[in-house]
Amino acid sequence: MLLVQYPTCTTCKKAKKYLESHNISFDDRNIKEENPTAEELGLWQPKSGKDVKAFFNTSGQVYRSENIKDKLLTMSDEEKLALLATNGMLVKRPLLILDDEVLVGFKEAEWEAALKRKGYLK
Repeated sequence: MLLVQYPTCTTCKKAKKYLESHNISFDDRNIKEENPTAEELGLWQPKSGKDVKAFFNTSGQVYRSENIKDKLLTMSDEEKLALLATNGMLVKRPLLILDDEVLVGFKEAEWEAALKRKGYLK
């Protein structure tokens, strides 16, 4: 599994600590240093069961300063994915990438349920 996160993000720290406290091994990727590509996001989005808009970090400075909320209204999903790929700070985090499922953001109950389904937790 892959944890895509930003090291100074408090929610990402909680997610990482959660995985470590349950002795779950994962690959760790800094979203600012290695931003997800449009291709990766295009693969992950359907596995998340969420709309492309759910992948945007709506509380981030870049999102607000560039008025992205309004821009999204007229963009196709492909254009949204391309925009997300331009800057890791636009992407909601953390992302937990499992083989056939992607979790967007950290909600402990959601992660616990998914990890139990996959056999990582009892």
